[in-house]
Amino acid sequence: MRDFATIFDNKILIGAVLAWLIAQTLKVLINLALHRTLDIGFLFSSGGFPSSHSATVSALAIGVGKTSGWDSPLFAIAVVLAMVVMYDAAGVRRAAGKQAEVINQIVEGLYHQLTHLSQERLKELIGHNPIEVGAGMILGIIVGFLV
Repeated sequence: MRDFATIFDNKILIGAVLAWLIAQTLKVLINLALHRTLDIGFLFSSGGFPSSHSATVSALAIGVGKTSGWDSPLFAIAVVLAMVVMYDAAGVRRAAGKQAEVINQIVEGLYHQLTHLSQERLKELIGHNPIEVGAGMILGIIVGFLV
């Protein structure tokens, strides 16, 4: 049990989780400021500003660099992982969100003609634009250096 408790001493893990939590909390606060509605669902949603995926992997990479060295193989792995995650968030997942938006429009248009279609909407906000990814990356870098 004592070994399990050491997980909470892992500054790299704490930094990554903290960056994720801050990014998700910012989504709630930004939605509250813009739309005057408190939607706790943003704490567990993907997409939006800032990218929590980018914040998490950026904080992880900075934590690894600080701990293992900026020239270590572990830092190189963490940076490449961060690059893949951020590329995926702004590329593949964003494209999937746009496709979901079009499919939802098609289904809405056909629903009245074909009543056997499900009216359940596909989730559209699953990816990020480059600004959301960049903001998440900056947040993660800051948290990574501060933890």
